[in-house]
Amino acid sequence: MRRFLIAGNWKMNSTSASAKELAQGLVDGVSLKDTDVEVLISPPFPYLSQVKSIVDGSPVQLGAQNAYFEAQGAFTGETSADMLTDIGCSHVILGHSERRHVLGESDEIINKKVHACLNEGLTVILCVGELLKDRESNQTESVLETQMKGGLKGVEAGAMGKIVIAYEPVWAIGTGVTASPEQAEAAHQFLRNWLSENYNAEVSEQMQILYGGSVKGSNANELLSQTNVDGALVGGASLKADQFLPIIEAAVGLSS
Repeated sequence: MRRFLIAGNWKMNSTSASAKELAQGLVDGVSLKDTDVEVLISPPFPYLSQVKSIVDGSPVQLGAQNAYFEAQGAFTGETSADMLTDIGCSHVILGHSERRHVLGESDEIINKKVHACLNEGLTVILCVGELLKDRESNQTESVLETQMKGGLKGVEAGAMGKIVIAYEPVWAIGTGVTASPEQAEAAHQFLRNWLSENYNAEVSEQMQILYGGSVKGSNANELLSQTNVDGALVGGASLKADQFLPIIEAAVGLSS
């Protein structure tokens, strides 16, 4: 059985004080003993070090929201993968729809970042997902295939143990609209089949595929109950401990 991963993406939110308060609330509220559940939080870059000092020794892991593909040099404002491992990150989110559609990142750029992060030992959460117009024109699977091929170009099967896929329909991110459990399962099944066809059955079976898009405590159990949904990448609901913890608890309940 694949382990659940519940990941919080704080995006460009929080202050030093609120980041520390939220991290402490999660550390105090999370109980994962004897469960097959992983918990990850990805604060903004300026607060990674402070949050790391709070989650150290707890089950809560630390991730970053992005990385650059060069190791060092004159790249003002960028952060390299080895800087993330140096500060204690275990994971990094790449290819989020906001980076694709707001900040203009291409599959080629995302792929360079994937390789750079894998080379530094980070676990990559690679985000894929379609726009509303793509779903309405029955292009969901075509979009997912393009993003998977582009993002994973040159990644060998032996490295896939350090990849997590996050399916995030863009029309459901921050909108309050959630894909139905059936829609989520269909997309996840397509992605798992793609992994089997383009890698092998073992990679497909072991791969964690997360759902992201207006996940909250009230719908987490139904979404996580789907056969091919292995966790959640949570945005808004990860910004308050009393909203994020019920999602974690849903995963714990299903894993026991």
